[in-house]
Amino acid sequence: MSPSEVLIQQLLNGLTIGAYLALIALGYTMVYGIIELINFAHGDLFTFGFLISLSLFRLYGATGTLVGFELVWLFTTVLLLTMLLTGVLNVVIDRIAYKPLRKAPRLAPLITAVGMSFALENIFANWYGSSQINYPDFFPRIDILRKWFGMDTFILFTTQDLLLIGVTIPLMIGLRFFIQRTKLGKAMRASAQNANAAAIMGINVERVIMTTFFIGGALAGAAGMIFGNFLHTGRYLMGFDAGLFAFTAAVFGGIGNITGAMLGGLIIGMIKAFSDQYLAAQWTRAVIFAILILVLVFRPQGLLGQGEAEKA
Repeated sequence: MSPSEVLIQQLLNGLTIGAYLALIALGYTMVYGIIELINFAHGDLFTFGFLISLSLFRLYGATGTLVGFELVWLFTTVLLLTMLLTGVLNVVIDRIAYKPLRKAPRLAPLITAVGMSFALENIFANWYGSSQINYPDFFPRIDILRKWFGMDTFILFTTQDLLLIGVTIPLMIGLRFFIQRTKLGKAMRASAQNANAAAIMGINVERVIMTTFFIGGALAGAAGMIFGNFLHTGRYLMGFDAGLFAFTAAVFGGIGNITGAMLGGLIIGMIKAFSDQYLAAQWTRAVIFAILILVLVFRPQGLLGQGEAEKA
């Protein structure tokens, strides 16, 4: 593989990694923007999306690659059900664990979020076991550049890469449109700016918070399902790593900033891909967090600054 092919390959890898990290990061930044809570259980919703989508495929009886109409309707159905269930789970977590602590000192909900993360991980371990979990190739894996375009290249870009990008990017664009253009999105921005003032103006802040948790959970669930179809393996603790990188992406871009979370996810994905290639995988975490520390030292508000709601 030539140096230029290596470069292009890592750009593609960084884009795919960054896309699903950005989806998870959006949940972190949305919740923080409204109630200033770091929901450490959010990464585990990514795991839940992975596990529940696999369970739904198995419930249908799918064991291998799907084709034709079955592929389209089953994938769409499983994706929507996965997003619904992870969104509902996130709302339930908020109602049970976080809502009673709205007025408590900030340390209390933070510790509760960590405890909720451990609880979910234990549930997942008892549900699917503690060993590696195989996620079959339900979506066809076709080498696009060779099979479709007849190119003689070592660059690998498959239909499963295209699936990941084709699902995550529209979801991010849709969320951006929802926040900026819809009445509920404007209510979310107003609540993030000043919840008390928003309540005085007639906005149901608790409904806004529930909506925020639902959307964040749904996006994390979608990321978990698409990740499963992309990497085909996972573990009950996979949400910890993904959540850690996604939280880093949210802080990197500017916590509370929707665009910043998207940008941060893509940047972290690129850093991870190039570090794995040109340094070594065992150094990747050190590189990512070293860069994060430098950014926060010289620009504590993140690359894009304060949350959008605060600028509205």
